[in-house]
Amino acid sequence: MSVTSSGSATYDGAIEGANAKRGLWSSRLAFILAATGSAVGLGNIWKFPYITGENGGGAFVIVYLACIAVVGIPIMMAEVMIGRRGGRSPVNSLRLITERDGLNPAWKLVGAVGVLAGFLILSFYSVIGGWAVSYVGTAASGQLTGQSAEAVGAIFSGLLSDPGTLLLWHTVFMGLVMAVVAKGVRAGLERAVSILMPALFVLLLVMVGYAMTTGAFGQAVSFLFQPDFSKLTTSGILVALGHAFFTLSLGMAVMMAYGSYLPKNVSIAKTSITVSVIDTGVALLAGLAIFPVVFANGLEPGAGPGLIFQTLPLAFGQMPMGSLFGSLFFILLIFAAWTSGISLLEPIVEWLEEQKGMNRTISTLGAGLVCWGLGIASILSLNLWSDVAPLSFIPMLEGKTIFDLLDFFTANILLPLGGLLVAVMAGWVMSKQAMKNELSLSDSSFKLWLTTVRFITPVAVSIVFIYNLI
Repeated sequence: MSVTSSGSATYDGAIEGANAKRGLWSSRLAFILAATGSAVGLGNIWKFPYITGENGGGAFVIVYLACIAVVGIPIMMAEVMIGRRGGRSPVNSLRLITERDGLNPAWKLVGAVGVLAGFLILSFYSVIGGWAVSYVGTAASGQLTGQSAEAVGAIFSGLLSDPGTLLLWHTVFMGLVMAVVAKGVRAGLERAVSILMPALFVLLLVMVGYAMTTGAFGQAVSFLFQPDFSKLTTSGILVALGHAFFTLSLGMAVMMAYGSYLPKNVSIAKTSITVSVIDTGVALLAGLAIFPVVFANGLEPGAGPGLIFQTLPLAFGQMPMGSLFGSLFFILLIFAAWTSGISLLEPIVEWLEEQKGMNRTISTLGAGLVCWGLGIASILSLNLWSDVAPLSFIPMLEGKTIFDLLDFFTANILLPLGGLLVAVMAGWVMSKQAMKNELSLSDSSFKLWLTTVRFITPVAVSIVFIYNLI
């Protein structure tokens, strides 16, 4: 980074010194695996296939890819850049940047919004991750074999109605996340993703290979890659825009936290593009693994959220070796959820280390237990508290349980708000020269990124924000 004053030299030197003590990713590949692990989650394996099915297939995929390019990548670059420039947890990175560049101190709240969003998401994400853990045993034991749609639905309903079982699997999943985060950047995060991400890719390719034997693989390829724009509605375009934003773990301070461990000699632009391409590739591979199974069994591709835990289990129960491949599929789902869960806990643990002077283990234990406790409220809202709708006096929140409220509040308010604030801050508030130095882009590439993050990205995120609220 170029130095323009002795103050800059002091600031940059302090940041680099702090980074050396905190630990850095050992390589560009390590960061790519970690960031991809965060981005690749239930949204890729669970949500992308069913929203593609609901919105007509190929045309939706094309719009989604365009949205990744104009919304996802520019914001990811901005978040990673902020994290590396600050060299601290998201909140403290924003605080240091505002002090260094003489900005309004209120901008440090951008980091706080993201950290809060990620923390709340993890509390109910862990519950859903627990469902996947539970279903590995359900599939492996043959409970799905030969079952009717009603029987498969009853298995899922039975799981949701049993708070004790849900608590057990929620605890197991949160324990897996905490065990990795407690070990730090290299011994924990980096080592975990270096094992989990390759394993996830292998499992996904095995599932795609299996899907090719179902006799409906060609139909799935046509569905995913042959566009029919007559099936694409305005609502579908906005869903693609929203998912492009959320699938990359944007707006939840994760990329700021991971960016704070990124060495200065690694290109932010190249790594952000690489992560986005891999994340999108995983989503498409998930579609190629899932839709042939769905089509081969005469099931509905637009089955909604029940696609993973009701529709697919029904299909696996009817197919040769369905118990084996059903188990592998839910192990794949666990790996995807686990790497995302790790990234969601990291920002708050990083902040507790810095702000409260706690060691890594104590920070992880404290944050993890609070998040685990909050998850119990989500569990109870699925059964014993299913009639409890705390904010029903607000029309748009009428009838929403605690689980529903956490999902709505994070997905529709905190994440788009965080992404919008990042785009505005990077596009209009931060020092252009500082950003250019950090991003190490040519003049033309920097102007393209800055124009996009100033004019296109904020408008797109604002549209999603408003659409989700109304």
